[in-house]
Amino acid sequence: MSVPIALDSSASWTRLAIALLAGVVGNVGMWAVILVMPAVQAEFGTDRAAAALPYTLTMAGFALGNYQIGRAVDRFGMSAALVASALLIAAGYALAAASGSVAALSAVHFIIGFGSAASFGPLIADVSQWFLKRRGIAVAFVASSNYLSGAIWPVALAGLLESQGWRAVYLVLSLLTLAVVIPLALLLRRRLPEDMADHTTRIAADRAATTGLSPRALQWLLALAGVGCCVAMSMPQVHIVAYCVDLGFGAAIGAEMLSLMLLGGVASRLVSGLLADMLGGVRTLLIGSVLQAVALVLYLPSAGLTSLYVVSLVFGLSQGGIVPSYAVIVREYLPAKEAGARVGFVMMATLVGMALGGWMSGWIYDLTGSYRMAFVNGIGWNLVNLAIVAWIFSRARPRLSARA
Repeated sequence: MSVPIALDSSASWTRLAIALLAGVVGNVGMWAVILVMPAVQAEFGTDRAAAALPYTLTMAGFALGNYQIGRAVDRFGMSAALVASALLIAAGYALAAASGSVAALSAVHFIIGFGSAASFGPLIADVSQWFLKRRGIAVAFVASSNYLSGAIWPVALAGLLESQGWRAVYLVLSLLTLAVVIPLALLLRRRLPEDMADHTTRIAADRAATTGLSPRALQWLLALAGVGCCVAMSMPQVHIVAYCVDLGFGAAIGAEMLSLMLLGGVASRLVSGLLADMLGGVRTLLIGSVLQAVALVLYLPSAGLTSLYVVSLVFGLSQGGIVPSYAVIVREYLPAKEAGARVGFVMMATLVGMALGGWMSGWIYDLTGSYRMAFVNGIGWNLVNLAIVAWIFSRARPRLSARA
């Protein structure tokens, strides 16, 4: 069997399906804290910035985990890393349920975020190595598990939150992680054959030579762009529930709006994956960055229930494909054997942006008493992202076609 056929074989698609299921459960730690944020603020009597601190620590752990676990995957394989992460996440949820302060909850959420990272960048990098001609759509499917997790679990757990409280939510998630993620992780024990890695590395080296940028320079430019786009992205994603509570619509409506936003993000990721296979990762990233800027501007005049539903869907449809595009670019231009660390580093930068933006929006809210300037701040960061991506695009040559 030739290398290109092996790279896009039935085994590749089976691995993708397993990774997608594992990601839907493994990524829930990133979204649980958004659902419980108003309840945590009410119980501990804190301001909005302090209540957002557990999310910020979650994203800090998630960011570091993407890089460190990505390096571990390059060395030990995806299966071992995912099992260890599942055990860490489950322990973190149990500790979160017993937290007696926002500070303690924040510290535990760093652990939850670190473990949850295995189900994002490292899992994307692992699956991407098994594809060549359909790499874009494969990356999009795995990345969609993160948004599917955010779309499914806040709505599914909202009733438990209202009836049993936020601590019960964490205990259920602890058991769910052990029961689902570990068995799926054991199905990913097969490592990428050496000839597949060598083949894709040769293609990436040829493509990278057309940019005039060193691998390190390209990686850092992508990281800086990732910080900018994700500071902007975090404003609606992190604060939409709290924003709806402030407007008098309630947390349940906010959870529905977040779910709608993330379902739109799933659709956006899949479409972007198809575009990446046709146009390449850089062009796809540029398109997504422009659309996200437009969607953020639309939030400024929107304060009614119907308009917020519509704009949240538009935002989800606009920005969902941005983060997977970074992973596609890394795999198009950088060596396969370094995929875990390289993808993990760029994903870490995007998540630093999410963590910074989540806290910054709460801080701006506390200063101004509204979210309007927080949206303006997000638009400004998005323009920084656009400038960097446009510069990379100006240097990139037409991408090489995949070679058999």
